[in-house]
Amino acid sequence: MTKAGKPTARSKTAPRAWQRMLSGRRLDLLDPSPFDIEIEDIAHGLARVARWNGQTVGEHGFSVAQHSLIVEDVAAHLKPGLEPRWRLCALLHDAAEYVIGDMISPFKAALGLDYRQFENRLEHAIHLRFSLPPEPPADIKTLIKQADHVSAYFEAVQLAGFSEAEADRFFGRPPAGYELRIEPLSPSQAQARFLQRFATLAEATGLDAPNLAFSTE
Repeated sequence: MTKAGKPTARSKTAPRAWQRMLSGRRLDLLDPSPFDIEIEDIAHGLARVARWNGQTVGEHGFSVAQHSLIVEDVAAHLKPGLEPRWRLCALLHDAAEYVIGDMISPFKAALGLDYRQFENRLEHAIHLRFSLPPEPPADIKTLIKQADHVSAYFEAVQLAGFSEAEADRFFGRPPAGYELRIEPLSPSQAQARFLQRFATLAEATGLDAPNLAFSTE
């Protein structure tokens, strides 16, 4: 402020609303463009975002990238023969968190509708980037949510200190006979596996790999 109490030119400048990614892209957070989204940035970010606010056992935090791999696998278990594009949707179901982080559900509820609208815009841009419908069909969204809850159940019991009764109450029981053992991966391992799985699904869905600008090496 000036001595007269008037705002200076600097104070009138709008706050920065974009993030520079390691790929060199500048992603507008308020109006994200599919052209500024790269799978390398997503994989790098998700591998370094910890689920459960980092409150998990193990040498490494349990990353959103590893969680996403599990959810894709569970979705295919729940619905055998699931099309590759819907498996890709499952893999990318939390992709927006490479920008906004993994907020626990109670905090999302506290933030309200505006947060959800922000998250939706980013999710839509990610889907369009990889030739997926902005909104998957309702049955696919339900399937992915079920797979998400199955993964959360095992994460809660094995990593986050929940009892089986608590996990059952919050996430529901996994399918009868389905077992999963989780060992948190290092960020570099999670990133590499996420990219490898994306490459497989991208090829299966017919995405033009040369235009995706990513590497699994």
